[in-house]
Amino acid sequence: MLLERSFSPNTIEAYLNDVGRFVRYLELENRQVPPLAVRQKDLADFILWINRLGLEASSQARLISGLRAFYKFLLVEDMIDDDPTELLDSPRLRRHIPEVLSVHEIQSMLALIDLSEPLGVRNRAMVEVLYACGLRVSELINLRVTNFYAAAGFVKVLGKNDKERLVPVGAEAVKYTGMYMDHVRNGMKIRPGHENYVFLNRNGARMTRVMVFYIIRELAEKAGITKKISPHTFRHSFATHLVEGGADLKAVQDMLGHESITTTEIYTHLDTEYLKETIYLYHPRLKMKDANG
Repeated sequence: MLLERSFSPNTIEAYLNDVGRFVRYLELENRQVPPLAVRQKDLADFILWINRLGLEASSQARLISGLRAFYKFLLVEDMIDDDPTELLDSPRLRRHIPEVLSVHEIQSMLALIDLSEPLGVRNRAMVEVLYACGLRVSELINLRVTNFYAAAGFVKVLGKNDKERLVPVGAEAVKYTGMYMDHVRNGMKIRPGHENYVFLNRNGARMTRVMVFYIIRELAEKAGITKKISPHTFRHSFATHLVEGGADLKAVQDMLGHESITTTEIYTHLDTEYLKETIYLYHPRLKMKDANG
């Protein structure tokens, strides 16, 4: 997983935990089956067991994915002759509609940031970049100074599985990031090894995911927003506002770094009024009906 598929440490740990959970199940059920001798029925019984425990469908699907990766590895390494996960069914997943902020809500959050405080300037720059580029929080905290091309209006992002992509960055994000870099960051004592990270905490070290989460949540509370908000909400809002504005779905997919356009298509559901307007304007039958009164 690390060398051939370039998975992140978090993904690898999750997959290993899934395999460990299956091993513990075999032990609890007193199944005297070594991993190399596991059959499809053992796995099917395990899935039924975790289903009865109430594990969510998304967690079940990820767990099955981890087991598939494990047994595929064993097969490739010639440690087993047949893959017991080959006929294993994954649960059907409901597509959850993500929470999205309106433009007004985002503006109200931005307006509440105190720019007279050095950390306020940093926070304004972070939120502007999150919304302008649709970054994941891990991509934001790992953004490098050498990958921020302010003059060209682009940032180079290191996404999932170490895949790089170029994303346009708006004028407001460039403006506030420049203010932060010139007037705040340049006067900080930066810890060794953290010199190339754009966003730093008060101690001169790279920001953490949890810290960004708390900053966003506090801003939402101050703005009186009752929606369940996280840094990822700005990514959803970025994509939704682009799609609502008529952006090409393939372009949005590229900017988000989605491998499949199916993942991006979830953002097409949101503005029903926009969809209604489009169909009345362009559907030949409805246009004809309008024309005839």
